[in-house]
Amino acid sequence: MPENKITIAIGGDHAGFEYKEILKKFLIEYEVKDFGPYADDSVDYPDFAHPLANAVENNEFTYGILLCGSANGVAITANKHQGIRAGLCWEKEVASLVRKHNNANVLCIPARFVSEDEAKEITKTFLNTAFEGGRHQNRVEKISCETNF
Repeated sequence: MPENKITIAIGGDHAGFEYKEILKKFLIEYEVKDFGPYADDSVDYPDFAHPLANAVENNEFTYGILLCGSANGVAITANKHQGIRAGLCWEKEVASLVRKHNNANVLCIPARFVSEDEAKEITKTFLNTAFEGGRHQNRVEKISCETNF
């Protein structure tokens, strides 16, 4: 991955397919890799969320974006990976907070509950918001199950 270049892995399921295609065009200034699906036929979201999460976890991409009907399935799946902090965002204020406070590296958008324009604004906010660190850093470090309490 080029230094300081934001790269994005994008994927989801059939319910998120249309918005995934819209966001790929919206994200023209970024390097984007589509992890599927490649049609709106019914699919199982873990088949796409796990490979995307692996790629983000392995630092092949800066961020991931997952889209499904409610975004719960893809968020749950992605968060099974130790190095992933996937945030379910239904409005731009939530997208801002998951970046500022949780250092989220995967954005999960509920395609059935937001408009196309809202999906774009949520994505833009997520990508343009920095982690605040500070008091939030210690909390983020405690998220991994490998942390001893």
